[in-house]
Amino acid sequence: MRIDWSPLQAELAQWRADGLELPFWWRDDDAIAPTAALDTLTSLSEETGVPVHLAIIPKDATDALAKDIAECFVPVVHGWAHLSHTPDGVKNAEFGTGRPASDALDDAAKGIARLQFLFGDRLAPMFVPPWNRISPEVVAGLAEVGFNAVSTYNPRKSALAAPGVAQINTHIDPIFWRGHRGLVDAETLVSQIVTLLQDRRAGLTDTQEPLGYLTHHLVHDADIWEFSRQFLLEICGGPVRLYRHDGKGIS
Repeated sequence: MRIDWSPLQAELAQWRADGLELPFWWRDDDAIAPTAALDTLTSLSEETGVPVHLAIIPKDATDALAKDIAECFVPVVHGWAHLSHTPDGVKNAEFGTGRPASDALDDAAKGIARLQFLFGDRLAPMFVPPWNRISPEVVAGLAEVGFNAVSTYNPRKSALAAPGVAQINTHIDPIFWRGHRGLVDAETLVSQIVTLLQDRRAGLTDTQEPLGYLTHHLVHDADIWEFSRQFLLEICGGPVRLYRHDGKGIS
C-alpha cells in the first residue's frame, strides 16, 4: 500500500521546529482470548515499539489470555460484558443513560475485580466503556470502584473527567464502521490526523492529552494492518513521547 505521508511529515517537522512534543498512545478494544489477530497485534507493537493498551471484556476474558499476554500490552477494563442496555433506535451503550448508574457501577466494579484476578498488578485502572459512551453519573462514581482514568473518543474538554479520574481519549480510528468496515480512505485519514495536530498547535484542543490511536484487532483486514504499521512508524518519527498508563497517577 502506497500512502502519501508528506502532509504528516511536514506537520511533525513544524512541531519539531516549534520545540513541541506530542504525547501519543495506542488503545485496542474487545480482547477476550489469544487469537491469530492478537498475535499480529503483538508483532506490530514489537515492530513499532508502541505499547498497546488492550481493552479486555471482563465477563468473557479467558485464563489463556492472562497466561500468554505479551509484555507490550497494558491490560485495561472494557466495560463488563460489552452488552448494550439502550432501547431500540438509541445508539448502543453499556454504561450510558439507559440504566441506573448504580447498576452500571456494580458492573464496572465486577469488571475491575475480574481483571485484577487475572492480571494482578499488570492491570491499569483505566475504564473503557464499550462504544465509547458513558453517562456523567457513571463517570462520577468510577473513582469509588477503583479507577483513576476513563477513555472514550474525541478530544477531551478537560484533563479530569471527575475528581481523581483522568480523561485520556482516542482520536484516530482507521475503520469505516458506517460503511464497508474496511480501511477509511488513507488520504482522508492522513488529512484528519494532520488537522488534529494543527488544532493542538493552535491551542484549540488540549496539547497535554496523549493523542490516541484506536484499533480493533479482531476485525482488521490487511489494509488496516498495513496502514497502522506505516502510521505508527511515521508518527514515532516525530517529536513523540509514548504514553503508558501505569495506574500510579493522573496524567
